[in-house]
Amino acid sequence: MFADSRRTILDPVDAYSALAPSYRAHSQRRLPYLRSVERVIATHISGAESLLDVGSGDGSRACRIAESAKVDELVMVEPSGAMRSLCAANREVWNCKASEIPLSTRKFDIITCLWNVLGHIEADERRASLLRLKQLLAPSGTIFLDVNHRYNAAEYGWGHTFTRRLRDLLCWSENNGDVVLDWKAGERLISTRGHVFTRREMDQLFLSTGLTVQHLWILDYTTGAERRLPWLGNLLYQLKVSDRISGGGS
Repeated sequence: MFADSRRTILDPVDAYSALAPSYRAHSQRRLPYLRSVERVIATHISGAESLLDVGSGDGSRACRIAESAKVDELVMVEPSGAMRSLCAANREVWNCKASEIPLSTRKFDIITCLWNVLGHIEADERRASLLRLKQLLAPSGTIFLDVNHRYNAAEYGWGHTFTRRLRDLLCWSENNGDVVLDWKAGERLISTRGHVFTRREMDQLFLSTGLTVQHLWILDYTTGAERRLPWLGNLLYQLKVSDRISGGGS
């Protein structure tokens, strides 16, 4: 989607602050997908004692995952003040971006970064953000991260997906996946920038940060159903720290 000169493109944090009053209604439009992601995660974190959720929004999803998996310690990270105000008062919420999370001896069994939060992080900060999450991960911990798939023909249409694929083949650029997003908030239209990813991009990012894919799920963005073919859904990754020594992994 291309920017219209008549509208203002907001920084992602500002956009989420503007969306906050309508965030619940906005989430309802993708509820089958969101709940499917939550179920997958909850069933794969049995025995975990701590959870760090990055880009928590109103905190409802992190709370559901923690409660479903019986995780006692939950910390949420959310840079938007308007969004933080919607989080449960009895939960710990850190005011910072992913790349700015303070380092400490505190480690987490599970780290989640959901609903294409990575796509709202600037390209030059994505690697630093993943490295920060890796540093906060317990030795046997795991990261769950889902992104919007650039070649999701079931969502974007076959013609548009073919055009994207052809462009990437003929003229690859890291900026090819940059998009402008429009969100309806009552009568207001909120526009912000984001990024939609290819599996190649994700694999290179993981390799450069010393992370290994334990599992990849393809989930339909409308129904949440699991798909076998990658062009039929978004990408949900389960990651662990690589056993191999990588130049970018520390």
